[in-house]
Amino acid sequence: MKDPFVNRSIMRTIFITGASRGIGEALALGLLSDGHRVIATARAVSGMSHLREEAERNGLDLSHLLTLEVDVCDQESVDRACDLAEAKWGLIDVVINNAGVAGSAPLHKTSDELWSHMIDVNLTGSFRVTRRLLGAMKRAEYGRVIFVSSIAGLSGCLYTSAYCAAKHGVIGMMRALALEVSRTHVTANAICPGFVETDMAMSAIDQIQSTTDRDQRSARGALESFSPQQRLFQTDEILHSTRFLIAEGARGVNGQAITVDGGQVMH
Repeated sequence: MKDPFVNRSIMRTIFITGASRGIGEALALGLLSDGHRVIATARAVSGMSHLREEAERNGLDLSHLLTLEVDVCDQESVDRACDLAEAKWGLIDVVINNAGVAGSAPLHKTSDELWSHMIDVNLTGSFRVTRRLLGAMKRAEYGRVIFVSSIAGLSGCLYTSAYCAAKHGVIGMMRALALEVSRTHVTANAICPGFVETDMAMSAIDQIQSTTDRDQRSARGALESFSPQQRLFQTDEILHSTRFLIAEGARGVNGQAITVDGGQVMH
């Protein structure tokens, strides 16, 4: 079914972090199918083989796909990838900060290592990438900064103090940035999903099974029960929200945390 926010006459150059699987891979494939040029990045470029296979299987234009290795915890790695992308296609119009990791522990059992890792990947990583690309966007006639955050950035969740702190930080950074760019052609927004049916959600289901002795169906039901819609969300729902934010008509949407959670968090 045609997405109402897709305008195939406008080609954007889109930089996506964490694009080797899950939400990031779905965004890369969906935006590539819309006719955009996509720079898909991940910590290991070898992990992009499935993305390329899926793009080829769906008849997408592989000349519009550039896969690069990026460690968002390393500014030199970020700079190197951005340099390569700009050398190939010039100005990057859209940055989607999707790279993220999840980890859980009661606060009194949260190690310094877990805390630092959650903050560095989920929050500081987004900061590094945005900082590198923002200047050129502000000088141009168009720019979109999109953070894939989480409902954990808007509400507390059990045993995830480090993850929640990082995702709340993303929302705070996004809102401050939205004010900074409000008189330019750039917008900054976040998409905050509930549990999406990806490898990350499957890992959460496995953890519920191992810690509660539930079977897989019951463990999945525990995740589904968080949403009033009693379901896990799909990656194409995140893609739809992304298409909306990229669209010309969304230029007045700035500083918003858009939830895709069936009404779990209302703010």
